[in-house]
Amino acid sequence: MSSEATILHADLDAFYASVEQRDDPALRGRPVIVGGGVVLACSYEAKARGVRSAMGGRQARRLCPDAVVVPPRMAAYTTASRAVFEIFRDTTPLVEGLSIDEAFLDVGGLRRLVGPPADIAAALRARVRREVGLPITVGVARTKFLAKVASGVAKPDGLLVVEPGRELAFLHPLPVERLWGVGPVTAARLRERGLRTVGQVARLDEPSLVSLLGGGAGRHLHALAHNRDPRAVQVGRRRSSMGAQHALSREPHSPAELDAVLAGLVDRVTGRMRADRRTGRTVTVRLRFGDYTRATRSHTLDKPTAQTAPLRAAARTLLRAALPQIALRGITLLGVSVGNLDGGHTQLTLPFTAEPGPALDAAVDAVRDRFGSRALTRGVLLGRDPGVEMPRLPD
Repeated sequence: MSSEATILHADLDAFYASVEQRDDPALRGRPVIVGGGVVLACSYEAKARGVRSAMGGRQARRLCPDAVVVPPRMAAYTTASRAVFEIFRDTTPLVEGLSIDEAFLDVGGLRRLVGPPADIAAALRARVRREVGLPITVGVARTKFLAKVASGVAKPDGLLVVEPGRELAFLHPLPVERLWGVGPVTAARLRERGLRTVGQVARLDEPSLVSLLGGGAGRHLHALAHNRDPRAVQVGRRRSSMGAQHALSREPHSPAELDAVLAGLVDRVTGRMRADRRTGRTVTVRLRFGDYTRATRSHTLDKPTAQTAPLRAAARTLLRAALPQIALRGITLLGVSVGNLDGGHTQLTLPFTAEPGPALDAAVDAVRDRFGSRALTRGVLLGRDPGVEMPRLPD
């Protein structure tokens, strides 16, 4: 571990919603929900009313009836993400992207050239605001874990540096939910034992945590509670899969509610895939039942894709097959991942002779996601707009 806090965790604030508010001044200061059937993202004004990502749209509108609901514009989010990551890479060559809207940066070798890490972080935030028009929060610490915790505490639109020597004093008063891997269910188990803060977890010996949470989770949380995280910022790593998950309360959940959560997770994953220009074939649904046992269900498609519709359909089929077990055992976590990723372009099947309908709308959305919202119109696909040149697809 470095003797200086040199790792930055940079995280765009309410990314999708912030892009919408940036591009439409009428939305600024108002509660914004991105996505209708399920919440893909929401502004901090909506979060203050209890709205959360992956929440069903009906529940979100009950909590915040005056929210403005907007459809997702993946092309706009991808463009904004690329602009921000250019600033990251212009700041330091040591950048590890985590998703479309967050990354770790190692600025340990820049002090003589640029200045201390706190100044670098402040300059990065100013550039993102000035050049891309988006708020971003940065946490700075000696470990990746603590840098991410710091950015979470500093949100929204903040900067927090955790200096060496004060790390445990900062970490230990925080609630247990700040530890990676602690969702509502694990937090409930810890709180049942009177463990409400990270410091209380740290005072418990490792065998006791293992007995309470299992081997992997117990050892993992014991290390994090002592800020032990030896991982370095990894550059150029190509993930073999991308995924997202959502913790659920122990109360019963209807198939419709689970389907809404699943759809939101697939939307998040495919958006990240398109931003990273990745395609995948294997869809995996991950389940954690009410008795804390886990299960996975997978399906491999014939062709790799980054389009939402086929991956969502495969995930829904897997979830439906698991519903009898969920009804018997309950469910506390639902996750989706797409594996067998490659770096190629998505092959788009364009129905040039199709009539208007869902298939055509899906093709339009797919091409717009890839080439931008102005790349084509329904008329182009139908052959009714000869004055517009079709974008050339990659070979």
